Amino acid sequence: MLPLLDSIHLPEDLRKLDRDQLAALAGELRTFLVESVSKTGGHLASNLGVVELTIALHYVFNTPDDRLVWDVGHQTYPHKILTGRREAMADLRKPNGIAGFPRRSESEYDTFGTGHSSTSISAALGMAIAAKQAGSDRHCVAIIGDGAMTAGMAFEALNNAGDMDANLLVILNDNDMSISSNVGGLNRYLAKLLSSRFYGAVRQSGKKVLSGMPHVQEFAKRAEEHVKGMVLPGTLFEELGFNYIGPIDGHDLPVLLDTLSNIRALKGMQFLHVVTQKGKGFEPAEDDPNKYHGVSKFDPSNGIAHSVATAKTYTQVFGDWLVDMADRDDKLIGITPAMCDGSGLNAFAEKYPSRYFDVGIAEQHALTFAAGMACDGLKPVVAIYSTFLQRAYDQLIHDIALQNLDVLFAIDRAGLVGADGPTHAGSFDLSYLRCIPNIVIMAPSDENECRQMLTTGFQYQGVAAVRYPRGTGTGAAMSAALETLPIGKGEVKRDSTIKKGKKVAILAFGSMLAPALQAASVLDATVANMRFVKPLDIELIEELAKTHDLIVTIEENALMGGAGAAVLEAMQTLNVSTPALCLGLPDIFIEHGVHETMLAECGLDSSGIVRSVSAKLSII
Repeated sequence: MLPLLDSIHLPEDLRKLDRDQLAALAGELRTFLVESVSKTGGHLASNLGVVELTIALHYVFNTPDDRLVWDVGHQTYPHKILTGRREAMADLRKPNGIAGFPRRSESEYDTFGTGHSSTSISAALGMAIAAKQAGSDRHCVAIIGDGAMTAGMAFEALNNAGDMDANLLVILNDNDMSISSNVGGLNRYLAKLLSSRFYGAVRQSGKKVLSGMPHVQEFAKRAEEHVKGMVLPGTLFEELGFNYIGPIDGHDLPVLLDTLSNIRALKGMQFLHVVTQKGKGFEPAEDDPNKYHGVSKFDPSNGIAHSVATAKTYTQVFGDWLVDMADRDDKLIGITPAMCDGSGLNAFAEKYPSRYFDVGIAEQHALTFAAGMACDGLKPVVAIYSTFLQRAYDQLIHDIALQNLDVLFAIDRAGLVGADGPTHAGSFDLSYLRCIPNIVIMAPSDENECRQMLTTGFQYQGVAAVRYPRGTGTGAAMSAALETLPIGKGEVKRDSTIKKGKKVAILAFGSMLAPALQAASVLDATVANMRFVKPLDIELIEELAKTHDLIVTIEENALMGGAGAAVLEAMQTLNVSTPALCLGLPDIFIEHGVHETMLAECGLDSSGIVRSVSAKLSII
């Protein structure tokens, strides 16, 4: 007998199964997930936690006509598998393979592309209003996790939705609490009752009857809230205008199917609270869901990774520096928007718990929170991914830079990020940072320079940012000392020996120093490690421009508005007419792949630099 999963090519096949077959399908899907992700790497624990919920949603709702909007996308592998992409999972996050997040261009079942959290309710509400405008009775469902619910954007959407006359279901996938007695028989009964047509009809007719008696209507409303509040945690959502249902066990398929079927028949704003377990069904992931949130290739029999990097990553360099600097300065405060492990704060959080603050997925709040601390003499260090700092741009300008507050930004994942793709790429930070007054911007070329720059930025009295890439560096030896660098000063790392002919000077920013030096050995070019994007080393630029025939800038950032553009602006101010060539990321969103290959395709490896420079030299 063929496995049930082999018969599922699209959700319409799923809906042909009997309800009593779905539990077996969930087991097969969970096994396939572990086997598949063990070969490709990716997000595991969160996907294992939503297997039953995903099956139930596609079984009850008429997808893709009914819209499912997944938040973040860490939990959409079961959704991809059930919507025609099971075989494509072998190339998940690989070049030309399917993405690790929902992509509208990838499937009609991916109704909204995402990679950042807390967007689902806003998007699904927009779709619900679009359906109403079109006279359609399609259903719109937002599936959001308890982590994503910490963001202000989610509550902005909930607050707005309460004033809308549209049909929307918000499902809170709560995997932070255990499935214990509060998700037992009483709650199952109440969930069925509160999602039933009878309860909904009584509720609406009661509103109509009492609408002419406002005092009695208000009393009835409060009475209902108080009764529900005694046994349910959903009073807040009721106040926002939703009919709250739950919590229910997100791994109990019969309850999920009954509840969702009931809700499908209801009108208006519905809120379903589902409790799940991250890593469900795979013991290593159940025991340590954080470790198995994002994984490399591993042995599915025991969960052990095939290989472990021995060199320190830039993230680990930052984590070590943070502890060392905190030992010296008790005013140092570490702040992260829900990325303690990813940003390297674990050791700091353990050693200095009273000086560590994880503010949840709330980047805007993280920055203004840091600003408030800086106002009263503390020295906050905000550890944040480049792609997430984008979400707090107003706070960066208005609350921190405008007031010239003493805040250091440790910006991780700068540049391309490989398999995570364009949603997580730090392609724009040099461009969006350098136009802001009152800020020092640094880009280290190796691990030791990263440590020095973090120290420099921390000691600087004002706004400072150190942006560093994902993964390991060049393997440079690091000093244990906390040394600073002279602000705004680069250094020449290689001098050209050309006596006759056209001399080339390569101005490398950050991670591009290594390929620049490799290319320079072929071109016999001068190479400068610029170190600072703002302020630029104007004297060094002027000297190199006057003594060379071509100035080349290279950066792992968008060309538009980036470090190369800054150099061109400086040369214009200096009245220097030396020809220039700027190399960097092109004006496109670069798809997921292998980091080294992606750089090569952008012409940012050593051979690409040689080709571009040689072509430029031939026409000047």
